[in-house]
Amino acid sequence: MNNVGSTNALFLHFGTRSPVWFFRDDSNTLQLSGDGEITTRVVVLDQTQIAAIRRLKGVTGHLVLSLRLFDDVIKFHLVGRKIDESTWSGTAADYGDTETVARDLENGLIFAEQVVSEVNSLVVIIDSQGKIKRFNNLCEELTGLKEEDLLGKNAHDLFIPEGEHNAARSNINDFFKNGNAYQVERPVNSRHGQRRILWRNKLIESGSGEPERFLVCSGTDVTEERTAKEKLVDLATRDVLTGLLNRYAIQEFINEAIESGSTEGFGVLFLDLDNFKKVNDHYGHIVGDKLIQAAAQTIESCLGEGNMMARLGGDEFLIYSADPARRGAESLAQRILEKLYLPFSFDRAEIYSSCSIGISMFPEHGKDIEQLVRSADVAMYAAKDGGRNTYRFFSSDMDRKVGEYVWLDTNLRKALSENQLELHYQPKQSLTSGEVKSVEALVRWNSPERGAIGPDQFIPYAEDCGLIKEIGFWVMEAAVAQAVEWKRKGITLRIAINVSARQLQRPTLVRDFKELLMKADILPSVIDIELTESCLVDDEEFALKLIAEFKALGSEVHLDDFGTGYSSLSQLSRMPLDVLKLDRSFIHCIDTDIKAQRLLRSIVAVAQELHMKVVAEGIESPSQFEFLTSIGVDYGQGYLFGRPMSADVFEKWYLRTQKEKANF
Repeated sequence: MNNVGSTNALFLHFGTRSPVWFFRDDSNTLQLSGDGEITTRVVVLDQTQIAAIRRLKGVTGHLVLSLRLFDDVIKFHLVGRKIDESTWSGTAADYGDTETVARDLENGLIFAEQVVSEVNSLVVIIDSQGKIKRFNNLCEELTGLKEEDLLGKNAHDLFIPEGEHNAARSNINDFFKNGNAYQVERPVNSRHGQRRILWRNKLIESGSGEPERFLVCSGTDVTEERTAKEKLVDLATRDVLTGLLNRYAIQEFINEAIESGSTEGFGVLFLDLDNFKKVNDHYGHIVGDKLIQAAAQTIESCLGEGNMMARLGGDEFLIYSADPARRGAESLAQRILEKLYLPFSFDRAEIYSSCSIGISMFPEHGKDIEQLVRSADVAMYAAKDGGRNTYRFFSSDMDRKVGEYVWLDTNLRKALSENQLELHYQPKQSLTSGEVKSVEALVRWNSPERGAIGPDQFIPYAEDCGLIKEIGFWVMEAAVAQAVEWKRKGITLRIAINVSARQLQRPTLVRDFKELLMKADILPSVIDIELTESCLVDDEEFALKLIAEFKALGSEVHLDDFGTGYSSLSQLSRMPLDVLKLDRSFIHCIDTDIKAQRLLRSIVAVAQELHMKVVAEGIESPSQFEFLTSIGVDYGQGYLFGRPMSADVFEKWYLRTQKEKANF
């Protein structure tokens, strides 16, 4: 059948020159149907023809098949595509009917064009020179520019920020050279400002004209997604109050510096603001937060290139110093201390805030982040112990001190709970009569691990960590119990106990003491209280109140270690004290030091005028005893009379000396 005849036959049997065809995956036939009631025709396909149809995809395609129809073999153009997972469909036309084929292909292309134009994705097609060939509707909405005005213009110059031009061109050149699909994220200039676009790029061959390859760029605007991600990262790595890196971020940064192996060394500075808690308590948290922010800005302004800073929390900061030399970290610490010397002004309040800085060096003071931060932290506390407003480099001696503190912290608590503490008693003897009417209770620690430990080794730590309050109350309980026991045995002695400034901060101190006395039935009290000068200096009004409350219970109040603190004579005259205790530092040199002798005479004279008894500590020689007796000192305490003794040893000593005195 000739072309005209086959075309007419199609129209005769189907009512159209381009009947619709269908093919299902579960069949080996092609169905052809036309307009109206005209019967559908079924054509049997061979395996080669079936395979050709199955190769059609979702985009309109074209193939040529020779089919037996109307008892004749007719050569057909099939224009169509896959319409679902198991069905293909399109239109058929006689091989010689080019007009119909062209129209059907045009319809398919129009559909494809509409998809490209209306798809909810940015689509740009460019050639190897970066010139725009297609620019879909979403691109127009994003940029505010029309496709017809952009065709042939360079996409890089129009939409890619200047700083990204070279990278974008390099990507495209490599892509056209290698031909592998890839995706890349680029900033793009839009009518709404710069946006982040994730491009998925693929090469296609031109379908007509001179053979040419084009880059199809399909983009998704990920600006909001990236912004949200950046905010999450920021929240995870930034300190909310100061905007600095947080603990996690600085640790990651330092870990990367260590693991990279590219550094000869670096420094870690641990900073803590001095007296921040007092400022925070006095002015409130709002001013406290402002101080943290201002201090952070001031410290950050001291940093050099390559340095990083983080807020660890509270008033603590950590700095990474890129300089591998100690002098670099030292110079940075000095700049920070100098900058913080100036006051900060908040709401008419002028606040000075120095800081203490500890420095560790990698790898000298630690091979990992944990060791480095710990070493810098230890050095920072050494700086605080050194007077604050200074810096210290870590040393092994500091580490040993920290180890000792850790041991004390653990074992001193056990000592309290496991009854490892014990009171020893040192007699106070009348220098004129030789009588012993009172003793001083001195705490000792019988450690199962280290044996006997003197108070000079653990009391300073107890003061620092706050355990002195618990130890002080234990001493109070033990002294009351001993007084009861001695009373039962007919031994009449007053017992003096030491009360520190920190113990006085215990709100229930006097009430608890009174309850112990009442429970033991030893009111009026035979327990005397020894206070240091620092107890009087810090808050005189509070000290006067406490002294009055102790004296109301029958206790005498002694001023211990007089001459080593800062109390004035005028303040001394206002205090209703019973006893003045001369510190041993005055006593040990009186045999040779004329000035010390004159000073002691003056102190004793003042005490007598104020109607206070005087006790001299640390008497070890007869010559000291004779001099102190000659100037009117009332009582002596020291190795010349008796060392501190356990209760049972002291009882034997006391009864023996009393018997000897009676016989004498």
